[in-house]
Amino acid sequence: MLSKKSKYAINALLYIARHKDEDRPVLASEISEHESIPHKFLEAILLDLKNAGILRSKRGRHGGYFLQAQPEDINLITIMRLFDGPIALLPCVSLNYYGPCDECQDEATCGIRAVFVMIRDHTLDTLRSNNLAIILEREKEMKKGIKE
Repeated sequence: MLSKKSKYAINALLYIARHKDEDRPVLASEISEHESIPHKFLEAILLDLKNAGILRSKRGRHGGYFLQAQPEDINLITIMRLFDGPIALLPCVSLNYYGPCDECQDEATCGIRAVFVMIRDHTLDTLRSNNLAIILEREKEMKKGIKE
């Protein structure tokens, strides 16, 4: 399950991406208010995103947050790994957080592992191929469909 931290991070990044053409930094308080994210929690998330190189910030009176990269270069897998760690459902199939299963007799012939490798690969492909730009476009199309 997606953690609240990851969900809030995605929502905050989408909010910033929606306002990127306004040529101004976006305040944490503005994101907090519009996305219903607790302000203190959001500040910690924004700092993690900044430290990871996903956001940059400007201090002072006209300060706030900007995307460090274009929306099409920020995919869901990066955000989820930052806040939730492994994507894989079992440690023995994790690419970045591998660990053997305690009860496993032979990893090479484990049928359970084989299924979860397929699940991992499909999940990684989906998360890697969906970025902020695609999500924003999808939102736009859905709103357009509702209006028609």
